[in-house]
Amino acid sequence: MTRAEERMIELSTVQRRIIAALQVDGRATWRKIAAVLDLPERSVARHGAWLLENGLVTVAAIRHREHSLLIACTCAPGTGRIASESLSSRPDTSFSYQVTGREDLVVEMHYNGDVTEVLSLELPATPGVSSIVVYPVLKYFKTIRGWRLGSLQPAENLALQKDPDVTSWRIQPNLSSKDEQIIDALHDDGRASFESIARRVAMSETSVARRIDWLLSTGQIAIRALVEPLAVGLPVEALLWVSTTPSQVEKLGQRLAARPEVRYAAAVAGDCQLVVDVTVANQAELYDFISHSAWGDSMLQVKASLVVSARKRGGRLISS
Repeated sequence: MTRAEERMIELSTVQRRIIAALQVDGRATWRKIAAVLDLPERSVARHGAWLLENGLVTVAAIRHREHSLLIACTCAPGTGRIASESLSSRPDTSFSYQVTGREDLVVEMHYNGDVTEVLSLELPATPGVSSIVVYPVLKYFKTIRGWRLGSLQPAENLALQKDPDVTSWRIQPNLSSKDEQIIDALHDDGRASFESIARRVAMSETSVARRIDWLLSTGQIAIRALVEPLAVGLPVEALLWVSTTPSQVEKLGQRLAARPEVRYAAAVAGDCQLVVDVTVANQAELYDFISHSAWGDSMLQVKASLVVSARKRGGRLISS
């Protein structure tokens, strides 16, 4: 489903609650979701299947890496879309946004080991890219895995939550070939059954279930329900580049991560200290968020870049 088609859909309360449930546990069965939400299982299964088939929500695994970078790219006039396509097609990028402001494109990249060749040769040679500014991610306060629509009660969230939302992980460098195949299967479909994955990787269902539990519990992967903000009534998305004093970074990062408007918040190295992804219903709400007194004296400066389009989220390409 394209972004234009998404504008034509008004989700029901039940559909929004199902999406919210998948945000908590993307692999929860329809039966479990129905029981927690106190809805008929057949209705939940029908609505859930429709949401997935039409791309209103996508459940997929994203593989964690040892390090992450935010890369702000300036593009030659008229080449922003070409650069976006090129960077989005890389397997090491998790999101790619065309934005307003000084830069034209912002991309998140994950990697293990040395990234010198990527930064010095590959990225500068990307078609359309004229310059880059690199912001190493020092700490995540919130990832898309932790974003919630707010359509569930606290008790419902607790009943669905199988694993805590983690923002740091210790990567195992040498996974087995079977683990790699399981990750590929979950990347293609985060809700794939143990049975279907077992057939694909030639393992028993018990072994597959055990390996998936290990991959999730140790933070090698995360299962994310990917939702386009536009589809849930939040058409205004912005990246905020926040400058503050070193002593305020932790406090401000935690405070921002707790806000429902924030989908993503990270501490970075560079000419700002925090990068925050915010989604709201309109520009007036964005103004209210930026000017809210809750910032207090913690913020020295904020630069806002509106997201014009997203080509990739959670490691998955989005239909344009």
